[in-house]
Amino acid sequence: MTLLAWMIGLVLPACGAEGIAGLPMPAPIDLATLERPSTPNTFLAGPAGSQPAPDVVLQPFAMPAAALYEAARVTFGQRERTFVAAEFPGRMQLHYVVRSALINYPDLVTVQIHALDGTHSTMTVWSRSVYGHRDFGVNRERTEAWLAALPRPESK
Repeated sequence: MTLLAWMIGLVLPACGAEGIAGLPMPAPIDLATLERPSTPNTFLAGPAGSQPAPDVVLQPFAMPAAALYEAARVTFGQRERTFVAAEFPGRMQLHYVVRSALINYPDLVTVQIHALDGTHSTMTVWSRSVYGHRDFGVNRERTEAWLAALPRPESK
């Protein structure tokens, strides 16, 4: 048995689409009090002035928060190897598990929608690796691809 086959045998049974063995089921996260790890395997996108400071600042979306939540829920949930771990519609928060193509490692993505006014909203996207120290840019690339896939009417 090769090392790769042994690793896959360990990962696959422990990590199903419904959750990750050894980790609690997702609960709502207060992203305003988020403490990012010192490891370089996370990526945070969010509105200007948010804390902790995002890696990339998102401009407002010209749509109400409920419409942005639905667009994110549908668009992000259709991404390859992406599974909904939890939804909290009252808080406009979504949690996803995204599986790597090669070894099925899980990454976690939390999305929070923020209302700005009746016609504009924004979001925070926190993508992070469960295992490993580095992510080789995977979390940034994923977040940017997800954001690019969203329908985005021009802000006035």
